[in-house]
Amino acid sequence: MSPDNLRIKLGCRFNLRLPQPTPMIALLNVHFSRVGDLEYPDHVKTWPPVPLSAYRDGFGNWCTRLVAPQGEFCIGTEGVIGDSGLPDARPPDGGQSAVETLPDETLAFLLGSRYCETDVLSDTAWRLFERTPPGRARVQAICDFVHGHIRFDYLAARATRSAAQAYAEAQGVCRDYAHLAITFCRCMNIPARYCTGYLGDIGMPPPYAPGDFAAWMEVWLDGRWWVFDPRNNTPRIGRVLIARGRDAADVPMIHSFGTNILTGFEVWTDQIG
Repeated sequence: MSPDNLRIKLGCRFNLRLPQPTPMIALLNVHFSRVGDLEYPDHVKTWPPVPLSAYRDGFGNWCTRLVAPQGEFCIGTEGVIGDSGLPDARPPDGGQSAVETLPDETLAFLLGSRYCETDVLSDTAWRLFERTPPGRARVQAICDFVHGHIRFDYLAARATRSAAQAYAEAQGVCRDYAHLAITFCRCMNIPARYCTGYLGDIGMPPPYAPGDFAAWMEVWLDGRWWVFDPRNNTPRIGRVLIARGRDAADVPMIHSFGTNILTGFEVWTDQIG
């Protein structure tokens, strides 16, 4: 696949019903690290139109604030982004740093968080992965285990499922794969952070699943962050980051400060040109 002409049309739309005016925070824009690849700004739009303001959160994600009116409400964004057309890069062998040499900014991603209970799964992680070579091979062993252990099932999705519960129940969706792999990495002293974004089927054989957002992780090896995807467990083409944090609690696509009913949902990420 040529790296010179890969263009991806991407976007999303949420249809909501609200019993009263409701403040919201939306994380829908392409991550700032990819803004230079956009052909035009992926502005958040709402129907009906409402005032919007934006800010950067503590992880550098672009967040949009609004108050959704009572009744039917729609929010979304769309854009066209250029991509290298290359699969996810792989780190060199080894690359795991001693904890005392890690950069300060990576240390938060060694600690337990809302959905990644390192204290609960530490003994399990060391039992499973203590004999694996440190670094890339250890992270890949974790991804291989998680990929084989969890059975993917949209019907089993649960917004409150933690990594320990995903391990015990052995089922879930992409966020559960990511949470469990992140937790195991942190238990093994490898910084790992949660990522969410677009991942279509470019370069993959049909049939294609319905569009959805994807979750994966980035781990700190060899002095930088690298993508690993325990759900798909293979390098993919056309991955577009939206936001990253400690786990899914940091990066909800729509955070609603009140009741809402999701009446419709679309995500698209298609190669064009």
